[in-house]
Amino acid sequence: MNAGLRAALSPMRRPCGSLRLSVMGETCVLRCSGALWLPDHSTLVAGDLHLEKGSAFAARGQMLPPYDSRATLDRLAAEIAELDPGVVILLGDSFHDSRAIGRMAGDDRARLDLLAQGRDWLWIEGNHDRRALEQADMAGLPGRVVGHLSVGALSLTHEPSPAPWPGEVAGHLHPAVRIVGHGRSVRRPCFVTDGRRLLLPAFGVFTGGLNVRDPAVAGLFETPPLIAALGRDRVHAVAWDKAAAGR
Repeated sequence: MNAGLRAALSPMRRPCGSLRLSVMGETCVLRCSGALWLPDHSTLVAGDLHLEKGSAFAARGQMLPPYDSRATLDRLAAEIAELDPGVVILLGDSFHDSRAIGRMAGDDRARLDLLAQGRDWLWIEGNHDRRALEQADMAGLPGRVVGHLSVGALSLTHEPSPAPWPGEVAGHLHPAVRIVGHGRSVRRPCFVTDGRRLLLPAFGVFTGGLNVRDPAVAGLFETPPLIAALGRDRVHAVAWDKAAAGR
């Protein structure tokens, strides 16, 4: 990583295990849950929850534990309890498919209402859940549905633009980093940023990941970006040259 990029990002370890850095001058706190905290705007951002992915697979005969929505909402609830955001923004693909809302257990569905209570709750449309969110009013979902929105100097959207977009914060790609050392290989979800744009990892417990070395991720950055890998209790800053290709 060059000295200019290192200075712009200025990662600092936080007591909660997160990393604080700057994207287009906006303070961004990268949480070990995979969520993004924007303290200057009291805004919590999480991408790609893919609620009811387990039940979607079960409908096709692939048996997965049916508790993914509950576990994902537990993770989101913990972030809300700790940070008490005034705004929560879900960055698209919050639901795995168009029928996911109808498949949610009653307790999980009621929990969404409880989590949204007293705060501005925004759903950004994703490629998986666009049809589901089109029926959000009929389903009685809390909050508002938007295509994209701006928070300060940041532009929040689901799918990253292939062209340079300063301030873009996106999900969709589920970035993950593979690190090899001492005869072992570790693969972890991660944030990716060059200080101008930021990719979020998937927040859902059943989501997979795309290696950051894949052109779909690497091609978004004009200079080698910083990788922020999710550890068990902290976020680890990883230099680009430490990321291995492959699965």
